[in-house]
Amino acid sequence: MEASVFDFFVGKLLLITPQYRCRLPVPVIFVIIIHMKRILSFSFLFFSFYIAAAQPQKIVADKIVGIVGDRIILYSDIKNAIADANRQGGALPENAECQVMEQAMVSKLLMLHAIRDSLPVTEEEIEAELEQRIRYFINSYGTQEALETMAGKTIYQIKDDARESVRENKLAQSMQRKIVDIVRITPTEVKTYFERIPKDSLPFFETELEIGQIVVYPKASKDLEKYIVDELNAYKRQIETKAATFEQLAKSYSEDPGSKERGGQYQINRTEKTWDPAFLSAAFRLKEGEISPVFKSKFGYHIIEMVQRNGDDAIVRHILRIPPVTEAEINAGVTKLDSVRAKLIAGTIDFSIAAGKYSEDEAAKYAGPYLTGKSGASYVTIDELEKDVVAQLDKLKIGEFSQPFTFTDERGKKGVRVLYLKSRTEPHRMNLRDDYNKISQAALEEKKMIALDKWLGSHLSSYYIMLDPSVAGCEGLQKWYNATKLAGTGKTF
Repeated sequence: MEASVFDFFVGKLLLITPQYRCRLPVPVIFVIIIHMKRILSFSFLFFSFYIAAAQPQKIVADKIVGIVGDRIILYSDIKNAIADANRQGGALPENAECQVMEQAMVSKLLMLHAIRDSLPVTEEEIEAELEQRIRYFINSYGTQEALETMAGKTIYQIKDDARESVRENKLAQSMQRKIVDIVRITPTEVKTYFERIPKDSLPFFETELEIGQIVVYPKASKDLEKYIVDELNAYKRQIETKAATFEQLAKSYSEDPGSKERGGQYQINRTEKTWDPAFLSAAFRLKEGEISPVFKSKFGYHIIEMVQRNGDDAIVRHILRIPPVTEAEINAGVTKLDSVRAKLIAGTIDFSIAAGKYSEDEAAKYAGPYLTGKSGASYVTIDELEKDVVAQLDKLKIGEFSQPFTFTDERGKKGVRVLYLKSRTEPHRMNLRDDYNKISQAALEEKKMIALDKWLGSHLSSYYIMLDPSVAGCEGLQKWYNATKLAGTGKTF
């Protein structure tokens, strides 16, 4: 999963009450906040155990541990969510059960109020979310059949079981956005937030760099392209004459590291935007058992076998071959970027404009020409960079451009790039001058947390609340207990 287990339980600070937050050291709170990009992910865990239900596990006597309005929370919901997080690896906080329980209560309250406020959540949104999650689990288990075997259910049954959970989560998200999206922060509040942090608790930041790049991918010669096409046609003939299987040839010759060991197999969906359009188009022209002609995508040349198809979903195998580029093509790429670099040094073109005009980096079209780190920000640390990039940085001062140099990307394609070192920070303790944007973001997220917490406090009395005594030790649930006492509903089950 993209999110770590820590993200699931601690990182969603908007849904953790001040009682929990105050027990976290300020630097930990700061780091969590600046990395928080998504809101409530609780239902993803609940979606997970619909799929994992067929796995052997210790049976837990079930009971209702909480009620908000007319919505119940079962003890098995909490235990299964934690068990699923454990299966995904990583350490859980000691009070994970309390935090999951609190998030479940908050989610129910937000969802109910979203319904009261008639916030829109369409069936299309719910279906898209279900599809995204199903594809995640199919990729995790390898194939649709493997997922269905493990779950003991069909894809359609899994989706139907999880649909209401996803609907509730989407409603809760909509309500949360309505509450916090109007929150703004002022420079005075940022300064006040920073000054509240004890000096001996200020986080230490390693050197961070802002690095742009312009990338070109040299094109192979026509002769080499024809050679690769002929090779793929030969593979196709071997498969059709049963001299070899598609799986055998993919394992031997495919240059796609993501599927080579699986015999070239992928689960794909016609509507998923992450797939190359040429690849999807070629795949969905095929009938089951049919092999495509050789075709070209942005990755290279392919043949595809349609293994199984069900509407917009399909299981395919493919063989990818990438025409090799020679020194002559690479030198042509170097010459091209030499010319671009000369314009940059002369100041006749801005770097961002040059990157937009000349760079062939697919990611730059969406994220811009600057390298991004694990947090998604445009500031990166040395340990997040490739070795050849680090080697170039030793030669650069701030504002300088590297000489063009060759590299091989994660797909195995050879390219040429020029780096631009825009900024570099020295190792330092967090301070307003160097880290204002980070501090501002952290202060804003804290203000949002306070706004949400205040909203919760003012709306608890509007709903029927019940809690089981078994969760009485959860500090973050005390205000929920108080609400049951005020309403006269604090009784055991």
